[in-house]
Amino acid sequence: MLNALNRVQFDLSDIIRRAQGDMVGALGLDPNECSYQTIASHAHWRLRDYGGEDRSRSLLIVAAPIKRPYIWDLTPSSSAIRFCLGHGLHVYLLEWMPASSHMGNCGVDDYVLAIAEAVGMMTTAAQGAKPYLIGHSLGGTIAAIYAAFLPDSIRGLVMLGAPLCFGRSESHFRDALVTLVPRNVSDSDTFPGSLLSYASALAFPGTFVWSRLTDAVISIADPLAMEIHARVERWALDEISLPGKLVHQIVDWLYRENRFFRGVLKINGKFVGPSTLSVATLAVINTTDDVAPPISVKPFANAIERKIRIIEYPGERGVCLQHLGILVGRYAQGHIWPKILSWLKSQK
Repeated sequence: MLNALNRVQFDLSDIIRRAQGDMVGALGLDPNECSYQTIASHAHWRLRDYGGEDRSRSLLIVAAPIKRPYIWDLTPSSSAIRFCLGHGLHVYLLEWMPASSHMGNCGVDDYVLAIAEAVGMMTTAAQGAKPYLIGHSLGGTIAAIYAAFLPDSIRGLVMLGAPLCFGRSESHFRDALVTLVPRNVSDSDTFPGSLLSYASALAFPGTFVWSRLTDAVISIADPLAMEIHARVERWALDEISLPGKLVHQIVDWLYRENRFFRGVLKINGKFVGPSTLSVATLAVINTTDDVAPPISVKPFANAIERKIRIIEYPGERGVCLQHLGILVGRYAQGHIWPKILSWLKSQK
């Protein structure tokens, strides 16, 4: 458990890193998001509605609870949300609010049930047409847990760089992370975002430190790549606190105990795993991503009775972190996202 002194230090680190982000943003690198309406809110989530041409083809983005969701809409030229809007989808985004002292007890169940509420609202608005569900990284993991919990409520699931399997000695990032994050994370306290950032950097400096520096160097000759890299760095400073219970359950239940892959993860009284994920599913795997490598997805895909389609993405320069390339990269938008949209539109 974090002691009081460490908590104060990391809470202060969150404030300092956000201030650094504001300084970088003042150089013209703040997010340039498209307009949306907040149509529902709760203590720990808000539902954004970006509009779109066709409510019968609605897409719900499940943002990752780490940092801010504008990584999906970084700038007009680098925006997964604008791409989806431009191809006729009605886009929603489920945004997780920064944790506070009164919501420290929110865990995986609460996040999954929030998705259920959002999906219900979207289905009603679309006169019964089920939405698609999409998530990146931990947002994709939570989306997959929801899809295994209530598969009949959605038309299809898309996971982008979302780890599903956490076998020991199969992922160096997984092994290092569970070594660094203690088991006794408090369920009642908030968990500073900067602590996760530092833990990730310590767990895998090659991914979170050295590759970022290398990407900056090789992007210098490409102004647009350099701009995207700088905007991602600005986003990375935008820390938010997380519920301690969520961090505890994610690290222990998933990373340490691999419950989802083993089919022993219980959500609202129901066990979920590969055998309950019966909805049409697409997984995009970045083959250069150490956070969600192929070994963290393919065994789960092989264990599902209904075949999952897998698209491999080779990564690219100018994205700062390869783990984010599918959301901000130019190659991804030009070559991978058209395949994602084609798959979505093929699901009846």
